[in-house]
Amino acid sequence: MGYINLFYVLAAVCFIFGLKKLGHPKTARNGNMIASVGMLIAIVATLVGFGGIDFKLIAVGMIIGAIVGATFAIKVKMTGMPQMVAIFNGFGGGASALVAAAEFYTKAGTVESSTFLLSTIVLSVLIGTLTFTGSFIAFGKLQGFISGQPIVFPGQKILNALIALVMIAFAVGVVLVPANMMWYFIGLVVVAALIGVTLVIPIGGADMPVVISLLNSYSGVAAAATGFVLLNNGLIISGALVGASGLILTNIMCKGMNRSLANVIFGAVGLEQEGASGDAAGKQMNIKSYSTEEAAMIFDAAEKVIIVPGYGLAVAQAQHAVREVAEYLEGKGKTVLYAIHPVAGRMPGHMNVLLAEANVPYEHLKDLDEINPEFETCDVALVLGANDVVNPAARHDTTSPIYGMPILDVDKSRTVIINKRTMNPGFAGIQNELFGFDNSIMVFGDAKSMLTDLLKDLKEL
Repeated sequence: MGYINLFYVLAAVCFIFGLKKLGHPKTARNGNMIASVGMLIAIVATLVGFGGIDFKLIAVGMIIGAIVGATFAIKVKMTGMPQMVAIFNGFGGGASALVAAAEFYTKAGTVESSTFLLSTIVLSVLIGTLTFTGSFIAFGKLQGFISGQPIVFPGQKILNALIALVMIAFAVGVVLVPANMMWYFIGLVVVAALIGVTLVIPIGGADMPVVISLLNSYSGVAAAATGFVLLNNGLIISGALVGASGLILTNIMCKGMNRSLANVIFGAVGLEQEGASGDAAGKQMNIKSYSTEEAAMIFDAAEKVIIVPGYGLAVAQAQHAVREVAEYLEGKGKTVLYAIHPVAGRMPGHMNVLLAEANVPYEHLKDLDEINPEFETCDVALVLGANDVVNPAARHDTTSPIYGMPILDVDKSRTVIINKRTMNPGFAGIQNELFGFDNSIMVFGDAKSMLTDLLKDLKEL
């Protein structure tokens, strides 16, 4: 087994280097490849190091997995990536729970069923199962099968607390009451599945990036726990890396939304999201609608332009069109920057991935803290499908569900040009008061079509 652990160390080194390279769009593809090689090393080492394996079943599983994975990778659009990530998180948690359950079924009640083994099985099944059900609830909210609004009812927190207590009781029963451990185990699985649902349903669509990141962390923790069940160092290392990196990303997302990590973990995120913003509700806004020809004249007179990408840009697949407009403006001697909010889109890093796909120079992408001072000297802020992350209500409206969330200060620009298909609200379910500001104008339509027309009009000036 000594040489197997050496290969696991090599795999761990690949994982760490891969994660490091994933931190930058220019090296992310290589990082993904390095991490994949590390996983291949870990899988081969496991298959070679453990006897009694049916390689035919392994081959069948690999073929099925490769077909499913390739199909998802090829057919899923960029706008569907958050849903795919949610499903994969769920599958990861479910796989960990199934492996631990198999160990329980074969070893429970035997001389091998030590307190340590049963404890790790309980941990793996508990976290894996709640990750599985919670991830599919997140998928349903993102896909529209389930309402994106928070689903709340009186006594919800008390119910969650009671479910958690019952779950702990079943977990203790599995470990300490051998006579009825199978019934306790079944109860644990059912209750863990239930709490996965009750933890996610009260979370609104605006908070989905945080939920996806947290569930990703949970899937890693479940895998690490399964590694202890199997006494497999490779699985422990990879699970721990996924769990830790997911938790760090969750913390970054929480800071980006001005929410506490504890609030997310205990399912309280979104409970305040009831109804529209107090200031915006019922207020008549003076919306100014412009054509692309009129917008082109404003851009022609500008010296500094900041582009704010949002989910509408992703839906329209307009990343290449916006890059072409930016390159044309830069060719005219204008400064063009991109403002990236940490929770823009539907998953962490959504806008970074989208713009990297269009080969937008990474140095032009500025995060919230870096770009906000630039808006005061900005001639035109072009908002493409972003809504909640540019809503000034977050600064002053205490009744708003996004109150306190750091936003992009686009309203401080000389002119704000906002592109939306309709006046529908964003994920938080509230109207954006920015639309009625004196320095704001609307250019309605699909982002890709609008940008194509805008570029055409700019060239004709």
